[in-house]
Amino acid sequence: MTPILIAPPAVEPVSLAEAKAWLSVENVAEDEVVGALVASARLVVESLTRRFLVAQTWRLVFDAWPTGSVALPFSPVRSVVVRTYDLDGASWTAPTANYSIDQYAGKARLRFIGAPPQPGRQTAGIEIDVEAGFATTAEGVPAPLRQAIRLLVARWYENRGDVEADADMARTPASVATLVAPYRRVRLS
Repeated sequence: MTPILIAPPAVEPVSLAEAKAWLSVENVAEDEVVGALVASARLVVESLTRRFLVAQTWRLVFDAWPTGSVALPFSPVRSVVVRTYDLDGASWTAPTANYSIDQYAGKARLRFIGAPPQPGRQTAGIEIDVEAGFATTAEGVPAPLRQAIRLLVARWYENRGDVEADADMARTPASVATLVAPYRRVRLS
């Protein structure tokens, strides 16, 4: 199962204007660079926490239902849509009353009330669309995670160029690690 990005975040957790103000940059010629740094910093923070910051939609496709509940590799889950397809390619959307989402300890699982709907076609007959993220707006993202993004953007903006030889640049700064630590999803197995 490879997740497929259906709808990327509509906004970044730190706006271009906010990032430029943090960097004390007034030149519009730097907008593209600063914007790319913000998006990259968001991806790093999402990777460190194993959580999506701003709402985005991902699709999981199955040929058959996994045994038991379906583990959703996204967090925090905002909503789920379950569809199955018949042999002619027509889709059927399962009512939300037919399933629940358990998000105990940051691990989301899709559980069906009764038997899950069975697809008619044998290949890619099941689609689960998952909207995940803390919020739909930047303001809904926890402040420490937004600060971690600003710190990464500043670090990268000030250290542009060939820094591969600098081992310190490859490490997550202690200040960023401290800010993201309370939000980090830990995998024990």
